[in-house]
Amino acid sequence: MTAIAALIGHYNWREVVAVYIDDDYGRNGVSVLDDELRNVGARIVYKAVLPPGVSRSDIGSQLVKLSQMESRVLVVHMNPDAGLKLFAEARYLNMLIAGYVWIATDWLSTAIDSNILDYDTMTSLQGVISLRRHTPLSDQLRAFTLRWNTLLKQRSVETDLNVFGLYAYDTVWAIAQAIDTFLSKGGNITFESYTQLFNTSGEKSELAQLKVFREGPKLLQLLLRTNFTGLIGPVKLGQHGDLLNSTFEIINIAGTGFRKVSYWSSQSGLSVRPPESNQSRSGPQLYDVIWPGERKLTPRGWVFPNDGRELVIGAPRKTGFRVFVTTRNGTDMMMGFCIDVFTAAVKLLPYAVPFRFKSFGNGSVTPNYDQLVYQVYLKKFDAVVGDVAIVTNRSKIVDFTQPYVDSGLVVIAPIRESHTNNAWAFLQPFTLGMWCTTGAFFIVIGAVIWILEHRTNPEFRGLPKQQIVTILWFSFSTLFFSHRENTMSTLGRAVLIVWLFVVLIINSSYTASLTSILTVQQLSPTIKGIDSLIASDAPIGYQTGSFARNYLTEELGIAPSRLIPLVSTGKYAEALSLGPSNGGVAAIVDELPYAQYFLSTQCGFAIVGQQFTRSGWGFAFPKGSQLAIDMSTAILTLSETDELQRIHDKWLSQSGCTSDDDQLESNQLGLKSFWGLFLISGVASFIAIFAFLCRRICEFIRQRRNSDNEDGVDSGSRSLAFRSAKVLRSFASYVDEKEIDAREKKRLKRKRMENQASLGDGVSPVFGSSHASPMTPGFSAGPFT
Repeated sequence: MTAIAALIGHYNWREVVAVYIDDDYGRNGVSVLDDELRNVGARIVYKAVLPPGVSRSDIGSQLVKLSQMESRVLVVHMNPDAGLKLFAEARYLNMLIAGYVWIATDWLSTAIDSNILDYDTMTSLQGVISLRRHTPLSDQLRAFTLRWNTLLKQRSVETDLNVFGLYAYDTVWAIAQAIDTFLSKGGNITFESYTQLFNTSGEKSELAQLKVFREGPKLLQLLLRTNFTGLIGPVKLGQHGDLLNSTFEIINIAGTGFRKVSYWSSQSGLSVRPPESNQSRSGPQLYDVIWPGERKLTPRGWVFPNDGRELVIGAPRKTGFRVFVTTRNGTDMMMGFCIDVFTAAVKLLPYAVPFRFKSFGNGSVTPNYDQLVYQVYLKKFDAVVGDVAIVTNRSKIVDFTQPYVDSGLVVIAPIRESHTNNAWAFLQPFTLGMWCTTGAFFIVIGAVIWILEHRTNPEFRGLPKQQIVTILWFSFSTLFFSHRENTMSTLGRAVLIVWLFVVLIINSSYTASLTSILTVQQLSPTIKGIDSLIASDAPIGYQTGSFARNYLTEELGIAPSRLIPLVSTGKYAEALSLGPSNGGVAAIVDELPYAQYFLSTQCGFAIVGQQFTRSGWGFAFPKGSQLAIDMSTAILTLSETDELQRIHDKWLSQSGCTSDDDQLESNQLGLKSFWGLFLISGVASFIAIFAFLCRRICEFIRQRRNSDNEDGVDSGSRSLAFRSAKVLRSFASYVDEKEIDAREKKRLKRKRMENQASLGDGVSPVFGSSHASPMTPGFSAGPFT
């Protein structure tokens, strides 16, 4: 039975139907099976008891009843005659089809090994799983089988050899060895009468005539110490007389025979490798099984009963927080967030589930949720749907689905008004991105003005260190419009005008935002968390019917006299507003979803401290319910497809009040409010720099062309890299020159060119005119000499 329990646990089946004969063999076997199933988290949900010598019609009546149940895992434990009749009737009733799981104990493998099954019988067993005693091959077993087959041919024996014959042979050897040891130790075989046997009428029983072996206890101890290798392998008994290291083969009936799909050993469990092999036991535990209906897909093990009965789903009739679950017009028609989640999950199930809601409570006060869940345990409800928290005491009597809402207890407290008192409050008007962008633009604009003014404005010239200080000073002084350097170029003035307009807007916005932050009233709670609430003697509110009351009194030790039940968001706000001195409460302890919904509809309150418990909301089903497992899968699917979020937004999205952080963020100005101004300033700076460079490049090209013509430099005498570097150095030097110096150089250069031209034409540079010298060769004195 341990092997069958291991097989059922491997496939995660949770509910089993046991079919057995009402005798010691059947009752004892099923009792052991029940205990072993509990060890793997399964249970027997129904015991189909058949009387000895049961007829096929009685078997049919019992099978019809089984076909209407949820469980499709059936374990058959009976003798071969009754077992084969049961499978024949199951085939007739169409119960050997896909979805069913039939598991037979080792009686079926014994019948197969005895070759007593015909073709029709094997047809009724297709897809059945059975156990078979494993007997490892050995020389001793081969020799014994050969001798047995010889006797069978000689008609000295009438039946084929099966595993029970092997066990019987080894049993005889074990007894013979024990007696031999007993006699070798000087034991005597003597018997005595046992007179303490009486029948039901009180008279001495006829069994009293039997003799009892006097040295029976000694012989029993020798048997328990049996240890030898027989036909079935190692034979060793435990302290209770059971065979140690027992091994079974898991066989799957298919076609006209069977196939081994696994081995089970009391030491190593399930494995596809035989226990006597030296190979590693890791790897697959079972090979693929061909199930009834010739299906390879593992059956789910249960179906929703098709008996036409609707599931009765209990739901609380609440007086507050009706957005989660409420009745419609005082009827049993339910609506709300929890109802929509349940309905959406049911639609995802791979089978139809008819159900109807039934409200729990009188409608004047929210019912106790522990009592609501207890109705499932009493089988008055098939399930409970609603805002039911998954807590320990409830989980002991029901099974919950996967949580569809995260929950836990929090503290809600009123908050008082106070003014901002922060040494760094002056940084709050702008976001970090706005501060960084503004600082970067101050430096960029300073650099642009320096480039545009450097040639013409002496205030932007000097040593490199002095010029860097000038750039920073000029740029940041524009923040207060206190820059003392004058701009002389037209492009520089244009860029500065645009930038001063941007600075004006930024200054005005910063002033307005800082004023708002420093004058607006901020909020802070009067209670700091659960610890300060426990330390005080103030009254505490909780929602009627919630498990919060039990937690506060039993876990946190708060006196019940301090607890005040409240039923709705309106009562919450009223009690918190009144305060403990006016008949209200200092704080409310409730689950997180309720707190979030309350704060979304009421202002002046907040969640204080940390969430001090962790739980969730789930749907309650009876213990061992397979529907709870499938519903958990459906809830996970809702979460993955965002359908759960859509339902949440439908019922629980409220405009609500903004928190302090939200208020602060709403007062902060970000880059998205000023990116247009920065864009205008950046474009203006780019156009000015582009125009400046174009003008200087053109001037430099003209100057360079004139200089090359005058100097007569051979452009081909130098490499391209050398000439490019020289041009770049010349251009940088040209741009860095002061504008007036460049003009003076041009004037002096032009004068030098004129003087050289005069010398070439014979013109005196001193007198500025041409006179023939009397001593010049080629000239004569003329008539005036």
